[in-house]
Amino acid sequence: MSSNRLSSHSWDFVPTGGLDQVSLSTADDLLALGELDQKLWVALSCPVQGLQIDERTLTLIDSDGDGHVRPPEVIAAVTWACARLKDPGLLLKGADPLPLDAIATGAEGAPIADAARWILSRLGSAATAVTAEQAVEVARSVSQGALKGDGVLRPEAASDEGVRTLIKDIIQCQGKATEETVAAFYADLASFKAWSEAAGSTGSATLGPAAAEAFAAVAAVRTKVADYFARTQLAAFDANGIAGLNLYDEDFRKLALGELAADSPALVAFPLARIEPSKPLPLLEGVNPAWAAALARLHRAAVVPLLGAGKTALTPGDWSDLSEQLRPYESWIGTKPSSPVANLGAARINVILAGTGRKALEDLLSEDKVLAPKVAALADVERLALLSRDLGALLRNFVNFSDFYSRARPAVFQVGTLYLDSRSCRLCIRVDDIASHATFATMSRVFVTYLECRRPSGETMKIAAGFTQGDSDYLFVGRNGVFYDRRGRDWDATIVKIVASPISIRQSFWAPYKKVASFVGDQFSKFSASKDKIAATGLNKAVTAAATEAVQVVQPVPPPSPPSSFDIAKFAGIFAAVGLAVSAIGVALAAVFKGIENMPLWEKPLVVVVLLLLISGPSMLIAFLRLRQRTLGPLLEGTGWAVNGRVKINVPLGKALTDRGVLPPDSRRLAYDPYEDEAAKSRRYAVIGFAIAILVWLAAARVFRLWPF
Repeated sequence: MSSNRLSSHSWDFVPTGGLDQVSLSTADDLLALGELDQKLWVALSCPVQGLQIDERTLTLIDSDGDGHVRPPEVIAAVTWACARLKDPGLLLKGADPLPLDAIATGAEGAPIADAARWILSRLGSAATAVTAEQAVEVARSVSQGALKGDGVLRPEAASDEGVRTLIKDIIQCQGKATEETVAAFYADLASFKAWSEAAGSTGSATLGPAAAEAFAAVAAVRTKVADYFARTQLAAFDANGIAGLNLYDEDFRKLALGELAADSPALVAFPLARIEPSKPLPLLEGVNPAWAAALARLHRAAVVPLLGAGKTALTPGDWSDLSEQLRPYESWIGTKPSSPVANLGAARINVILAGTGRKALEDLLSEDKVLAPKVAALADVERLALLSRDLGALLRNFVNFSDFYSRARPAVFQVGTLYLDSRSCRLCIRVDDIASHATFATMSRVFVTYLECRRPSGETMKIAAGFTQGDSDYLFVGRNGVFYDRRGRDWDATIVKIVASPISIRQSFWAPYKKVASFVGDQFSKFSASKDKIAATGLNKAVTAAATEAVQVVQPVPPPSPPSSFDIAKFAGIFAAVGLAVSAIGVALAAVFKGIENMPLWEKPLVVVVLLLLISGPSMLIAFLRLRQRTLGPLLEGTGWAVNGRVKINVPLGKALTDRGVLPPDSRRLAYDPYEDEAAKSRRYAVIGFAIAILVWLAAARVFRLWPF
């Protein structure tokens, strides 16, 4: 946070609407923005969404991604953009598209300028300016292309099928194909080839290359063979244990209850053959069906080549001899490299090492390296283009509110114009929660109407519209209007809630009289309704009486009870009280008119004015004080802003925010109205004529009697 006392820059402040706002008009102002005391900023936070600035721009400025832009982020954005523009003052003017010759040529700007030229060339454009949309378009095409400038090769990057297969092999073994993994891949290939060609790789002079199959066949049954010979030796030690070393009858009965297969897990657990004292291991006959294939493989791949074709059973000595002959191969196979390239096989490895695929990969990686800095700068091109276009508008609605007080540009929070009740309201703010926002609207002292807006497409929006001129006589919930957003689209708008407050002093002047007229009208309506009810009740009684008389002809009914006696004293008391009240009012009015009659003529208008002020004065005073208290801050606070300055809405600004419908200056009003009420017109002329006659008579009386004016 900075302080003006520490600032070396000389600032200019403009008093607007009762608020001293800093002027941002030069590049030096922008360069020194970090030194400006934040207590002098009009706003300290604004939401990323819902403003008339590209949300992408605000998202880039919102470096911490919390959905709000704050002064440190604004200062960082200004500093970043100023370092990459030849003239930082371009930010205040706004540039869309961004001219190439406006980008700085230093270390910060040169990569962006090169990337901008590359963007235009890739799009086949001969323009000398670039837009953020063009940068996004090229970035999208690069992301969908074979080479992305990220140092990673993909199979589709190669035009040759063999190179594409090679890239797939590298991805299979290394996870991805980069400069580092390609080098590691070829190193593993060379290591595996050297291992496979090492001395002793044949494993056995007798078997040669077939030693691998023989070793695999031995390894597959090694554990079960050791188990078998251990059992036969134990049976030779004690013949009583033979039954336990083999399966019992009940075990076979359990197996017989289910469906059996040669590879059944239950059979796999059985010994390789029947256990007898010191019995050799049969390889082809009398063996466990689950292990028959493995023993046949052992006989074919290892026993026949190493022990002879006539060997169909193995003794412990034969098994030991067989294992000993394969021990050199086992020792060599233990040094086999653990790299996944072994899965490719020796033949494929030799093909890869003998081919030219590595050179093709190096060429692709070199091409990707050339592309990398341009792709990396694409985001900077977009960012600089967006800031050059929108950052000035943000500063005019954040550091100061010059756009709001300007008649030329609307503020970023003004979403459009509402037309309703012969007025257009420019103070329209988008809101999400009407009930929550209404709490803040009360503190703004602005007459706020909340409207739900709809378009034929089904799109909806809620706005708060401030009425700052005219009156509120015909503003009520349910009334419809038309809202035009900043893109010129029209919306159906309906008032759903109102936060009332004085709109103008003129409205407050007539308010007492309107209230009296409304009260009288309501009382007259109630009186008329009561009389109508009495008449209806009397009619019902008359009809009921007629029906009763008709029934009495057939069946007499008992006579009604006599009516209660009329209390004449009480009736006289009521009339006396009413008479006294009327008399008192009449005496008071007579005294007032008598006093006015005895006054000089020049004093009578003053008395009338005083009477009007006594009636309308309190209402006008309250309106005057509240109009001076109108402020924009609470309306923005309710949408997520943090407004630092007291953004007042005085009477002149209020007139600018709400326009009343007036006839154009060059228009003409026709004298004839075909639907004019002639009777009302005659009465109006009669009243005017009578008033003029009285004024003439009073003036003549004063003149002839020489009364002083």
